[in-house]
Order: sequence, then C-alpha cells, then structure tokens
Amino acid sequence: MRAADAPVPVDAPKPDKQYKGGRDLRAAITVGISLAALFLLSILIHPIGFLGLSSVGCVYALYELKNACARAHLNVAYPVLAVGAVGILTSAYFLGMEAAFISFYAAAGVAIVWHVLANSPVRETTRNSAASVFLLGYVPLLAAFAVRMLTNGGYWAVIVFVLLPVGNDTGGYIAGVLKGKHPMAASISPKKSWEGFAGSIAATITIGTISMHLLGASSWWGVILGIAIAITATTGDLAESLIKRDLGLKDMGSILPGHGGFMDRLDSLLVSAPACYLIMHFALSW
Repeated sequence: MRAADAPVPVDAPKPDKQYKGGRDLRAAITVGISLAALFLLSILIHPIGFLGLSSVGCVYALYELKNACARAHLNVAYPVLAVGAVGILTSAYFLGMEAAFISFYAAAGVAIVWHVLANSPVRETTRNSAASVFLLGYVPLLAAFAVRMLTNGGYWAVIVFVLLPVGNDTGGYIAGVLKGKHPMAASISPKKSWEGFAGSIAATITIGTISMHLLGASSWWGVILGIAIAITATTGDLAESLIKRDLGLKDMGSILPGHGGFMDRLDSLLVSAPACYLIMHFALSW
C-alpha cells in the first residue's frame, strides 16, 4: 500500500464524564440542582406548592411502577391509583394522617372493585388487586407523612427530612468508595458495603444532631433520628433495587437524565417519611 493510500488515524470522540455506573455526571448534577431548586420554591413560596409537587411526583412515580408491573404481567388500576394518590395527599395536608389513612382504604377498596369488575381469572384478579393496593401504600401513603410534616412542622422540618436521605447517600458513597470492602447485599446492590453504611450513619447522625439542636430539641433526638433514617433510607434503596433486579430493570424510568425515573429519586425518601414524621412529632411536640 502506498503511503498516500494509508488510512488517516482519526481521534476517537471523547466520552462524556460519567459515574462508574455509566451515568452522565453533567446531566445528573444539572437535574439534581434543578430538582433542589424546584423543591425549595414549592415550600417557600406557599406550602400548597409542596402538595402540588408531591402529587405530581407520586402520580408519575405510580405511572413508572405501572409500567414496571406490566413486565411481571401485573395490570394495576392506574386511574384509581392516580386519583387516589391526590386524594390521600390532599387529605393529609388539610385534615391529617387519620384522613389520609381513610382515603387510602377508600382508594384500595375502589381498586379492588375495579379488578373484580374486570372479570379476569381469580388468580389474576387477586394478583392485580394486591399489586394495586401495595402501590397505594408504597407511594402516596408514605408520601403523605412528608406532606403532613410541612403542615405540622413548617418548611424547616421538610428541609431536614430531605437532607437526611441525601446525607445518607453522600456519606455512604464516600465511605464506600474509600473503604468499602464488605458487601452488604451483593445479590441486590453489589456496590453497597457495610463500610458505606457506617459512613451513612455518621452523616445522618451529624445532620440530625445539628438539625434537632437548631429546631430546639435535644441533640439525642438528632442521634435517634440519624440512626433511624440511615436504616430506613438504605432499606428503601435496597427495596427498590430488589424490585428492579427482579424485573430486569436498571432504572424505573428515564425522565430524569443521569438519575433515571422519579421512583429512583423517591425510594429512600418514601420509606424514611414515616420514621422522620414520628420522631419529629415526639421530639418537637407537634
């Protein structure tokens, strides 16, 4: 081959900066900042804005879960779930958690009737009904605790509630990267380690202690809150990872570049909401 005919080397395109998991770092940071700004605006401008944001988030998260359930041949009553979610959250905001539970039971009953009237085989009706009731409890009922937290404790209580799972993830990630050697649940989430969990506890205790002190409660309540949220946030993350692994999914959705779906952001928050609400209820005498 003549020199003139030799192929000219072409520089390979430079890949975007990514997490180790293959996520676009720039997109993840941009979306994360946008979500934080939207959250702050929703609680600072008017409390009902947080109710609206929570309702939209839950309705879309249920849509993602509906699509995920379809992979397991489960047909949930999405229209009932969507309307029920708004009803549960609105009840919690205006009337309290007792009303939220009543709304949950009402929505669950309507969902079961929906499936019974579909005239599907008994086994299919049972599975679909169970899935619909589970999703009502998993998403809007747990989120109702966060909505009521704003009504009872003000926006600082909700900010602390959000900061704790964020600190849990951040502390766990840093400790896991630096010291992680012993897997916590390798078959579910291979990257989670016990060293990372220790980092999560350290971060949440620090945030909880400072927050409770600033809110006028004993620092010991902050320690209790920090330990509780480290457990619940990690459990929520592992629970969703288990569901995704069982369904063969990497993410619940793709609406949030660099993050996945709404459920991929809500998993630890949802499971942490009841624990945070109850501890703050006693610590701050709501």
